[in-house]
Amino acid sequence: MSSIYRTLSGGTLRDIALACLAVWFIGLSYGAIAVASGFPLWVPAAQSVLVLAGASEFLFIGIVAAGGNPLAAAAAGLLVNARHLPYGLALPDMTGPGRPVKRLLASHVMNDESVVFALAQEDLPRKRAAYWACGLGVLLCWPAGAVLGALIGSVIRNTSAFGLDAMFPAVILALIVPALRDRRLGRAAAIGAAIALAAAPFLPAGLPELLALLALLTTIKIRKTP
Repeated sequence: MSSIYRTLSGGTLRDIALACLAVWFIGLSYGAIAVASGFPLWVPAAQSVLVLAGASEFLFIGIVAAGGNPLAAAAAGLLVNARHLPYGLALPDMTGPGRPVKRLLASHVMNDESVVFALAQEDLPRKRAAYWACGLGVLLCWPAGAVLGALIGSVIRNTSAFGLDAMFPAVILALIVPALRDRRLGRAAAIGAAIALAAAPFLPAGLPELLALLALLTTIKIRKTP
């Protein structure tokens, strides 16, 4: 761990700390919403450690709480986390040499934040240091926030009065807005939203979102043969 601090600059470490603090706050929201939705405290606690994927955990809790099928909720979570496949292909050297257990841990702490900070560094040693610093930081902050949020949610049942339920959608919106500047992606997002809204009155919770993924077909370019 000391080598990480020696490798990274103070500004990078500060930015990683701020990102982990934001993850902790979002974890508060997640834990509070989960318990307020009727889940026992151990559910967000276990998911935050074993799954360690905020978007999938929020989605699972939301779909099941709305009466959706747990299998559909799990499938939706897997689809959301499918972005980790290209992450792994883009960062094959981030873990560095080590035993399979270390590589397994490196895969577990792979998330949007650790990947972004790693890719932002100039050389491989800094990439590895940033990846591990942010990944391990999230591994600590996300479960800590989720457990504390669950404890708060067990005392304050109406957590929506504090606006905690709006925190995660706001973060997701901030992440996707830059991508929507691309005309093809913007069109696909609009079509997907229309499909989900049209299917929502007729399908169980969670399935409209899965159906909306059909809009991705509009982003595929078909080459014309001469």
